[in-house]
Formats: sequence, structure tokens, C-alpha cells
Amino acid sequence: MTQILVLGVGNILFTDEGIGVRCVEILQQQYRFSDNVTLMDGGTLGTKLMGPLMDADFVVVCDAVLGDGPPGSVYRLEGDDLRKSLAFRDSMHQTDLVDTLTMCGLAGKRPHAVVIGMEPADYQTMAVELSSVAQAAMPAMVQAVLQEVTAAGGTFSPQAV
Repeated sequence: MTQILVLGVGNILFTDEGIGVRCVEILQQQYRFSDNVTLMDGGTLGTKLMGPLMDADFVVVCDAVLGDGPPGSVYRLEGDDLRKSLAFRDSMHQTDLVDTLTMCGLAGKRPHAVVIGMEPADYQTMAVELSSVAQAAMPAMVQAVLQEVTAAGGTFSPQAV
């Protein structure tokens, strides 16, 4: 059974820089997942994420992404496009997640990684709330993550409110 890690990354102290962490929080609150799916707030942990990454076969990274679209645009990235994600370039995250994945490979296991990201409206203002644009687009990001989980062999069901 494919081990799936849904990893939210970002700094929640800088508005939309925390999009990925907020996405994982919503997933944890609203859904139950099969045993092969792990949800994790990766924050800005960098190389400290090697253990959880190496335990996974497939990783869905949730993050803010600097693409070409308007704020609130939701993207799916893999391969060379990963560096559009703030976690995959020099940012508040401390280390480049591509480097961390490379280190996982050198240590014996590099999972396949996909980024589901959102174009931030504001990632420089110090505030713990997402921008109104990011809040409005969050349901689309959540649905994109759920599609990746399903495609990778995970299952989910809504939690009773």
C-alpha cells in the first residue's frame, strides 16, 4: 500500500506564507483518512522533515506558489516546476525542499513529490490570518489535495460536524 504524506509547509506568521499549513489544518478538521495517509504540519522544518519524507512513497506538499496567475490561483507542480513553490526556493522555510529531497535520495529513499499550491496575495505582512483572497480560494486547494490523495491510493471521508 502506498504511503502518502500530505505535508503543509510555510510560516503562519506571514499571512499567505502559511497557506500550506492552513490547508493541512482544514484537512485534519474536516476529513478522516485511510491508514496509509499521514497529514503533517511541516512549518519551516527543512532538513528535519527527512524522516517523514523517507517514510513516504508519495508526498503532496501544500504551499504558497509564485506562478504567473492572479492571487488565489491553485497550481499542481512536479518535476522542474517544483521551485515555483516557496518551499523549494530560498525563503522563510530555511532550506530548499528540493535539497531535502535530494538528501533523502542520497540516504536511500526519495519519495515522488507533487506540490499543490496557491498564488499568495500577501506573504510579507506579519499576520496569522490568511488574506481574504486565499481564504476564498482555499476550498479549491483542499479539493486538489483530496484528488491527489485519491489518485495515489488513499481514501477519505468527511468528518461529522
